[in-house]
Amino acid sequence: MKTLRKNKKIIISMIGFISFLLWMIWGNVTIDVSHFSIADETFPEEFDQFKIAHISDLHSKNWGATLVDLIQKEEPDIIAITGDLIDSNNQDVNIALEFVNQIREFAPIYFVSGNHEAWSDLYFELEEKLTELGVTILDNDRVVLTKGDEQILLAGLKDPAFYSESNLLSEQNNIVESNLQELINDFEGFKLLLSHRPELFDMYVQNEIDLVLSGHAHGGQIRIPLIGGLVAPNQGFFPTYSAGRYIENNTNMIVSRGLGNSILPVRVNNRPELVIITLESE
Repeated sequence: MKTLRKNKKIIISMIGFISFLLWMIWGNVTIDVSHFSIADETFPEEFDQFKIAHISDLHSKNWGATLVDLIQKEEPDIIAITGDLIDSNNQDVNIALEFVNQIREFAPIYFVSGNHEAWSDLYFELEEKLTELGVTILDNDRVVLTKGDEQILLAGLKDPAFYSESNLLSEQNNIVESNLQELINDFEGFKLLLSHRPELFDMYVQNEIDLVLSGHAHGGQIRIPLIGGLVAPNQGFFPTYSAGRYIENNTNMIVSRGLGNSILPVRVNNRPELVIITLESE
């Protein structure tokens, strides 16, 4: 009888372990599509139902047709890539370029750099080839999107890691904020910003950005129920901005959990994510 009970416990433990292992594998090899709707009274009526596919932190991961098909199915008006398209530890530029080549017919693509682009000696090659593929690079640049007689501003910030020669983080942030103010100071209307860094949310709020798309935090890598992300770069343990939507005053920020990994190869309770945002006029 004791042997039977012992064997039963072993079998239950094995089933539990195998189930957990399969759940972990599933959570790392499948993509979660997250939808957000944002209604804003300042958003132009001509752009009502404007859809954005937000891609972040691919880190040279090859999803094959899986990610491409998901983006195509959503039929976005634009595709925004918010940094770390490549990984400084896995600098296979061709994976990123092949992915971009496959999605470039779906919608115009806008890109800003992340810290891994800043750390990579291949970034200038990547930038040149992305431009050849028709991608608009918005590193400290902007475009005005027009429909009918209405406009929205789409701006992008170069990652602060490009200013690493500044020893003080405050100096880097001052450079970033100066660049941001230059991008937006003569535009009256809805402002959409692409920026890799969610930890700069207070800066975005102070400069009255309407919507920020960001990444970098990888969802906190390990997500704990009822608590959130465990750790994120530049935020440390239990990061404030790790995934999802954040609102302060009139500023919304959507933080993608990202699609790839870098230092830590495994996610826990934190599926890779494609973010779809639909903008609505009130």
